[in-house]
Amino acid sequence: MVHLTTDFEKTTRLGLDALLAQTAALHNHLCPRQVLGVRMGMLAGELLGLSLPQADKRLYTFVETDGCFADGVSVAVNCWLGRRTMRLIDYGKVAATFVDTKTERAFRIAPNPEARHLAAEYAPNERSRWHTMLKAYQIMPVDALLCWREVRLTLDMQVLISRAGVQVNCELCGEEILNEREIIVAGQIRCRACHEGAYYTHE
Repeated sequence: MVHLTTDFEKTTRLGLDALLAQTAALHNHLCPRQVLGVRMGMLAGELLGLSLPQADKRLYTFVETDGCFADGVSVAVNCWLGRRTMRLIDYGKVAATFVDTKTERAFRIAPNPEARHLAAEYAPNERSRWHTMLKAYQIMPVDALLCWREVRLTLDMQVLISRAGVQVNCELCGEEILNEREIIVAGQIRCRACHEGAYYTHE
């Protein structure tokens, strides 16, 4: 595990409230998973030595579930599906991997398995377990709330990001394919839906 700088907890407190307000505005409420997403994003900046939320597209993020957690991450780091700086790998886990595309360093961050149980120590007087987690996750020390590890990706980031303006048409369905996602079969261009089977069927 990479050690954090001594002033990380202090700087976290200074920016956390503003980021939580932003993610709450997206959902008209604040929940524990949004807090986790924001705090993971803030930790990623410290681990990778990046100033976040980013103003460019240097950081790329993989989130392992969707919903409010992903929005918490997005607000903290400024990676979004619409900007092609975030990808959903749907494992159903509240976890994310943050990749510095310049250095290729990557960290996967997930909740400490004991965080839910520890929450009561930091917010003992809340009216429900949900409210306990909501309050505690904002004030718990980062090493009590989160676990992190430097990882190596098993996919090629250059292939994933692709090149702007590249498009072809599937020779079976005729639909346009972006970002070099086509498959060539016996010299024929095919989209993944035609080649592998789609998630939908026609009526």
